[in-house]
Amino acid sequence: MAFEVLPGTGLALPRGADVLRFGSSEREARWSVATLADVRGTWVCGTGWAFTARYEGLELLAYRDCPDRLGHDRHGLAAVHLGRYEAEPTGPSAVPVVLHGVDLFGYPAAEVLEALGPGPHPGVTLPQAGSPTGHYLPEVRLAAL
Repeated sequence: MAFEVLPGTGLALPRGADVLRFGSSEREARWSVATLADVRGTWVCGTGWAFTARYEGLELLAYRDCPDRLGHDRHGLAAVHLGRYEAEPTGPSAVPVVLHGVDLFGYPAAEVLEALGPGPHPGVTLPQAGSPTGHYLPEVRLAAL
């Protein structure tokens, strides 16, 4: 019953929904998420397509990048952002979000970042621990490698 961050692969969805895999088409990505939550199209500057979904206090944003200035084109799903509705969460999320066995949204940010260590966590971006003690991470961002 947790989201699991899979660096280089994507995001495993809770309740056996599926894995949101990097490189998947918009249709495949939407289908994976739609088995868990209501999917809604959105617009993100510089993307080929984007959609959001909300589940148990979390919001997922998934999108495909457009070709960059060097002409590199990532076909299919290129990035996933998973965040909390609250701007500054002060408690654990209803659903665990796990990276290497650590619940990213289940403990104060400083504890999470200490437990994970300095990395590397390829393709995973976490906010830095600059928040007051007791605050929780608001989001995790995943990118295809």
